[in-house]
Amino acid sequence: MGVRHINPEGLHRSRAFSQAVVVEQPTKTIYIGGQNGVDADGRVVGPTVAEQALQALRNLRTILESEGASLADIVHWTIAVVDGHSFDEGVAAFQQMWDPADPPPAITVHVVAGLAPGRLVEIDAVAVV
Repeated sequence: MGVRHINPEGLHRSRAFSQAVVVEQPTKTIYIGGQNGVDADGRVVGPTVAEQALQALRNLRTILESEGASLADIVHWTIAVVDGHSFDEGVAAFQQMWDPADPPPAITVHVVAGLAPGRLVEIDAVAVV
C-alpha cells in the first residue's frame, strides 16, 4: 500500500500509537475534520468522555466507509480533550474500536480549555487508502 508505520530504536514503543507514518507513493488521502460525540442530528450523545469518544470514532468510521476505507487506514489523528476530564476514557474507547492486529496511527493529544458547548472530545484524522 505504500504506508509504513515506524517506531525507530531509541524511541518509546506503544501499542496505542506509532511514532510516525510514512507514505511512499501517490495514494488517496482523506483529511477528516474534527469529529465530536454528536449523532446524525447534531445532538451530543452523552455527558462523558467515554460516550463522546466512542461516537466521535463511529463518526470517523462512517466518513471512512463512505470512501471505501476503514479505521485501519488512519495514519494520524489529533485528539483534543477538555481539561479536567479523563483521557483514559478516550483511550478505552479507542481500544474498543481499534483492531489490535492493525498498526496504530501516529497520535497527537491536546488538553484544551474548551470545545463547542457540551463537547468534551474532538478527533480529526488523516487516512491513506
